[in-house]
Amino acid sequence: MTTVRFGIKTAPMHVSYDDIRRVWREADAVPEIEDAWLWDHLLPLVGPKDGQAHESWTLLAALAAQTERLRLGVLVTSNRIRPPAVLGKMASTVDVISNGRLVLGVGAGGTHQPAGAGGIPGDNPAVAEYEAYGLALVPPAEGVARLDETVRILRRMWTEDVFDFSGRHYRLKGTRCEPKPVQRPGPPLLIGGWGTRLLRVVAEHADIWNVPGPPHNGLEFIAERGRVLDAHCADLGRDPREITRSVQVLVSYDDPAATRATVDALVAAGMNHIVLNLPRPYPVGVARWLADEIIAGRRTQEANTARPGLTA
Repeated sequence: MTTVRFGIKTAPMHVSYDDIRRVWREADAVPEIEDAWLWDHLLPLVGPKDGQAHESWTLLAALAAQTERLRLGVLVTSNRIRPPAVLGKMASTVDVISNGRLVLGVGAGGTHQPAGAGGIPGDNPAVAEYEAYGLALVPPAEGVARLDETVRILRRMWTEDVFDFSGRHYRLKGTRCEPKPVQRPGPPLLIGGWGTRLLRVVAEHADIWNVPGPPHNGLEFIAERGRVLDAHCADLGRDPREITRSVQVLVSYDDPAATRATVDALVAAGMNHIVLNLPRPYPVGVARWLADEIIAGRRTQEANTARPGLTA
């Protein structure tokens, strides 16, 4: 049976810094939870538009300084908000603060709504957010091309003393990044998304691929996207088993059995890293509750399968 890793996600929207910090510090003491994640939005995506929405990388640095064990990151950083070299510098700093626990999660960021893939104009939540902060949406193909260049820049920042970069979308001259990350040759790279062009970037560069799970994406869709990733890996000559398959699962506090069933189905579809997305408000002791109610059942199945004569 596949050994599955578990993390948590606390979307920093309509929730206080103190509550997020409490959950992360609780999770830091629960070894069954291996990593913790924020998201990267500047306005709330749901609920009152004037509600709190903490900036992810500022918050991540604060949480890195107040935890000791958890791997941590942003699921996922928008490539449209920060220039690539600025992001690389920020990531290096957070990796130093955390003593080598950062996972760099990044995605293409806000793009124009593709025709036939989301309905009428205005369905795209990035429109209002990007207009409010003076950011530009780009076509999906350009977003993926920019992401590819960003990944190449990040790798060079973390491994080279000084370099120039001349791409179609980004140009750098005399770029330096000191201090370098604690992790060498750099933090693991997670790329989030599911488009066919983006999965090519995943196959070429990523250590981890992440995709939202149900109800956003169905099981068959996720499995089919995994097969597309496998095909890209075959084309590039890369072993697809080198890439961790990560998925986000919305937790039900009222029906943990349903959450466990969703986790089992996603594992059967090929996923081996489960990020448990926590609804607000966060109950006191939620990290221990997740370990007991959601993760323990999976660990029991794995242990039973590993012992001769027993079945899951």
